[in-house]
Amino acid sequence: MLSLLWLIPAIPFASAAVLALFGSRLSRRAAGCLGAGSIGISALVAILAAVEFLVSTPPGNATTQHLWTWMSVGGFRPGLGLYFDPVALVMVLVVTFVGFLIHLYSVEYMRDDDGFSRFFAYMNLFVAAMLTLVLANNLLLLYLGWEGVGLCSFLLIGFWYRDPANVRAANKAFLVTRIGDTAMAIGLFLIATQLGTLDIQEAMHRATAQWSAGSAIAIATAALLLGGAVGKSAQLPLQTWLPDAMAGPTPTSALIHAATMVTAGVYLIARTSALFTLAPPVQFAVALIGATTMLLSAFSAMAQRDLKRVLAYSTMSQIGYMFLALGLGAWSAAIFHLMTHAFFKALLFLAAGVVIQAMHHDQDMFHMGGLRFELPVAFWSFVIGGSALAGLPLITAGFFSKDLILWQAWAGPNGNGWFWIIGLFGAALTSFYTYRMILLVFFGPEKEDLAYKPGPVAAIPLVVLCVFSIIGGYVDTPPDFGGVPALSNFLNSILPPLNEVHIGPITEVITAICASAAFAIGLAFAYLIYGPWRARTAAPREDLLLRLWYSGFGFDKLYEILFVTPFQFVARRSSSDVIDHIYTGIAKLADLGSRGLRHAQNGRVRWYATGVAAGFIVLFAVALLGSLILWG
Repeated sequence: MLSLLWLIPAIPFASAAVLALFGSRLSRRAAGCLGAGSIGISALVAILAAVEFLVSTPPGNATTQHLWTWMSVGGFRPGLGLYFDPVALVMVLVVTFVGFLIHLYSVEYMRDDDGFSRFFAYMNLFVAAMLTLVLANNLLLLYLGWEGVGLCSFLLIGFWYRDPANVRAANKAFLVTRIGDTAMAIGLFLIATQLGTLDIQEAMHRATAQWSAGSAIAIATAALLLGGAVGKSAQLPLQTWLPDAMAGPTPTSALIHAATMVTAGVYLIARTSALFTLAPPVQFAVALIGATTMLLSAFSAMAQRDLKRVLAYSTMSQIGYMFLALGLGAWSAAIFHLMTHAFFKALLFLAAGVVIQAMHHDQDMFHMGGLRFELPVAFWSFVIGGSALAGLPLITAGFFSKDLILWQAWAGPNGNGWFWIIGLFGAALTSFYTYRMILLVFFGPEKEDLAYKPGPVAAIPLVVLCVFSIIGGYVDTPPDFGGVPALSNFLNSILPPLNEVHIGPITEVITAICASAAFAIGLAFAYLIYGPWRARTAAPREDLLLRLWYSGFGFDKLYEILFVTPFQFVARRSSSDVIDHIYTGIAKLADLGSRGLRHAQNGRVRWYATGVAAGFIVLFAVALLGSLILWG
């Protein structure tokens, strides 16, 4: 199946095209089967390709499939080609498998929506663009997929475009991520001009051979790529778009947060790890950005009332963990957490969709409560997914991946005690806001008159994701606990392995015990403050500190003051500048000319004949005069 790698992105692309062109003529059943089925077939091809790769490809090797030459300009010949190695394998399986479950859930969730076919066209295109990004063997093709997921996020966040708030949220996501995309594009220009290639593997090889560690060109290029990564992955300072992206349908939120878009920045840094290794200040900045975003987002999550915004801030926080791992050189740990996060975050968003539909699309958690008996599937999905997010020890997938990051934050050559402590504090905050969410939504007084209960089409993805949110971590378990780090060994055949040098008083077992204690502390405080006996009248906007957390630390207001308002002022002042007068003058000149020519169309045939004769005479005279001058 490795020879058919091109089918993995091609099938969703083809389905998106059919749905976009003919979706209005298809029945909802046909559109749903096509939309979800195409991702299912792509996932099947990906699984078969992964099995063949594991069986036939030696460790550390990769499969490259050249499709055709994209363009040829001088010595610049980027091609359309696919690159399949352990990192791409993990990413492709996550994108297709989790994406298929989200699509299957969407068949029921969107069943009554007028834009049913259009929704699946956008979703299929989203998955296809992400697969292109992941499988691309060169940075130009990767950038095409990169911009594709940005376009699809805009279309899906603003899917219900009749509401102006949704349009504003879509525009915000598009514009904020464009800042990072511009930086990334400049970085690609630097790579192309300085290294002479955009082939990812060749570019990394040439960078290692030609650039010295800490050189200005390496630092500049890595910093520009980091700009693109923080934009797509919603990290500081370009994180403001993600909470507002909750305006789209809930399956869209699940796809953005779990399998596509926000994981693109993590993948980009991991894929270009050789370049970041050559730029130690930038690599440290990656860790610092991740740690800061992790803490700020966790505090913001604790103050939210909206269920989906809590999950949005939790995504920013967990991506922060991944950035922390990348910045410390724990490349395989970051990809491991990316995988487990995809399972439990998709589960939480899909379960949140069930709750929101049942509550007549009310997303305020303080209006909920007592839903554990009415919505048992959603309740257990939240318990399992939330426990994986919080890191329930030795049971859930999130514990193993987060524990690995915490351990390597201490033990790695770039690690230190401060990052270890910050990671543990973030784990305690995560446990607190996760169980705060579960207690507010599912405990307390029971609600009546629910509008919706999930059918089997929506329940099956929830059950499957529950299973993977538990067992997903066992593909890589700590050796000190008798496990085998199979996934880490698999990824380390491609990614640089982490050398554990800072052992000292902290061991992997002690780190796991401390992480378990952080989990327990967060759970205890959540239960004490938001237990079932507590009144549901808490208003997080009353306290100054909580208002700060609620507003995402005021970044939106700050950017409005620094950038949006001045830009709008300049735009209003320059509405009639000199440049505009030039084009206005050309338009007026064309208008005057048309008015003059209009008088020639008077309907009098004699005048027309006279004009033709006069034109012939002038033309003949010009030709005669030219020939006399030419022949002397």
